[in-house]
Amino acid sequence: MKKSELRRLIARYQEVQIKMKKSQNNRLKKETGEIEQRYYHETGRNLKLDLKENTV
Repeated sequence: MKKSELRRLIARYQEVQIKMKKSQNNRLKKETGEIEQRYYHETGRNLKLDLKENTV
């Protein structure tokens, strides 16, 4: 997976997280899980931890 595809995946994850704050939707929870799983499969790292490290 290219860096640009990973960036798009992370951007989509953050977008879904913002939407989830506004409404608890099962479809959004499922999509979040799928994005996390795909990120882990491609990089071998946890998406949540990577985002926390970048913001600190």
